Amino acid sequence: MAKQNNKRDFRRSNIPNGGYNKKQENVKVNNGVFVYNRALTVGELANELKINAAEIIKFLFLNKKMVTINQTLDDETIGLICLQFGYDFRKEKLVSEENFEEMEIVDKPEDLKSRAPIVTIMGHVDHGKTTLIDAIRNSRLVDSEVGGISQAIGAYQKEIDGHKITFLDTPGHEAFTAMRSRGAAVTDIVVLVVAADDGVMPQTIEAIDHAKAAGVPIIVAINKIDKDGANVERIKSELMNYDIIPEEYGGDTICCEISAKKNIGIKELLEAIIVVSEMLELKANPDRYAIGTVIEAKLDKGEGPKATLLVQNGSLTTQDYVVVGTAYGKIRRMTNEYKKIVKVATPSTPVSVIGLSEVPNAGDHFMAFPTEKQAKEIAFKRQLIKKQEEQNASGGMTLDDLYNRIHEGETQIVNLIVKADTTGSAEAIKSSLVKLCNEQVKLNIIHCTAGAITDSDIMLASASGAIIYGFNVRPSSLISQKAEQQKVEIRLYRIIYDLLNEMEAAMKGMLKKEIVERVTGQAEVRSLIKISKIGTVAGCYVTSGSIKANSLIRLIRDGIIVYEGKIKSLKRFKDDAKEVKEGFECGINIENFNDIRENDIIEGYEMVEKE
Repeated sequence: MAKQNNKRDFRRSNIPNGGYNKKQENVKVNNGVFVYNRALTVGELANELKINAAEIIKFLFLNKKMVTINQTLDDETIGLICLQFGYDFRKEKLVSEENFEEMEIVDKPEDLKSRAPIVTIMGHVDHGKTTLIDAIRNSRLVDSEVGGISQAIGAYQKEIDGHKITFLDTPGHEAFTAMRSRGAAVTDIVVLVVAADDGVMPQTIEAIDHAKAAGVPIIVAINKIDKDGANVERIKSELMNYDIIPEEYGGDTICCEISAKKNIGIKELLEAIIVVSEMLELKANPDRYAIGTVIEAKLDKGEGPKATLLVQNGSLTTQDYVVVGTAYGKIRRMTNEYKKIVKVATPSTPVSVIGLSEVPNAGDHFMAFPTEKQAKEIAFKRQLIKKQEEQNASGGMTLDDLYNRIHEGETQIVNLIVKADTTGSAEAIKSSLVKLCNEQVKLNIIHCTAGAITDSDIMLASASGAIIYGFNVRPSSLISQKAEQQKVEIRLYRIIYDLLNEMEAAMKGMLKKEIVERVTGQAEVRSLIKISKIGTVAGCYVTSGSIKANSLIRLIRDGIIVYEGKIKSLKRFKDDAKEVKEGFECGINIENFNDIRENDIIEGYEMVEKE
């Protein structure tokens, strides 16, 4: 135990300020390079460069810039002055400790040690991503998934032939694009799962785009090779359309043929991951305070706020104080994916932790600090920043503003409150619902978070006229009664497809019906009969569709519309007709128009509601 404490002390004593190098506000000249990280006046710059301020003012005057000694200079002007007086220049970004995700991590080469690769499993829905994880871990995760579809990011670690590999299992449904994007942002290698009997699908393409945007290598796992209709060569050919060139075709992408269900080719896939990771030479410094990313977070009834953290650098211990997003706390307990206690989480290790002040958001960054006071202060500053950003984003909109917007113009606004079991699911549902918006119906998500449906949700829904959508959550009987009293509608779902499909159908029902024109038919004028007190009657032959009595018509002459009006009478021989179809003759008298000529075209049309 003493050794462990010594190691912990060693880590802290050798990494000042919690393990990051925070640039202090300074200005200096170093080996002919002027380094600065803040705004400077003419006088301050002259003092640092050891030159007379008058020389700077004169130089700028000759370049048509009028300045005074106390005037603040922009970066471009500072650069021009430095070059004029024989200095190179460099501006460094000044980062405050509450923005620790922007801080520059500086590690000595001798402190870096090899770490496990972080591998993200990506691909289209139902192509076998979770089944592949099961094959690697010898587990049955897929049995526990609603509808057999992953609806959160899972993080798992496996040791293979002495090599540890961390796997992230991302959902394949398009609703979780944002979650896959986060997965690619923290990953070293992407394993792209493509079903051999299905091919490259929309989410396959999205996964490729995310991996390319993150600049990480892709290993293709062509799954379900045991199924009828499997065509490996077709999959490789389709992938080449997206610049994924297999090695055998002269590219640099490893393609592994596997069957996750029958455990075929899994060993070869793992060997390929190890080979690629060795080429990447992945390293981190375990002897510093941990930094990393939140993979998933939720509110546990028994344990409170709970988050799955992926350590990306440094080591996280159960004695550490952490800031996670805007939450903070002391790590009370860390467990791995098997729910076993972990005392120290080294780089590339995913752990589930409890002890936070609130539920963070999936994708938030975290960092460990030496004292609770420091962690609390930084979390408080981050909360203020977030609150200010939200106020700026919302523009201080009140409920009165909300009601005014609902009644403005033709756009209908539907207020929604989304409650889900995890922050990742809530975020995915929100992004999917936003995509459903159109010019006539806008979905206004006024509250979206993880956790149970509460009294405050009912009150907010009642005040704003919102519908509450619950995903994998159930209201208590008291909450249901209150919702009924307040006439608040709560809709509950367990599969995201159902939620999105129902909302889309509801939106179609709300759309203002668009009136469009539909041509019913055309008739060619072949003879003219002038009748007193009636006018000109056109003897016509219906060339297409049908002409209906009382129909709207347009008279077309040499391709030009010369009149638009209405049919006054439609006859077959001497009898009135309701409709005359293609291939039959008829007599047409146009209301208030007699200037009809032979070979004119009478086109009938009607105005109908578009679906």
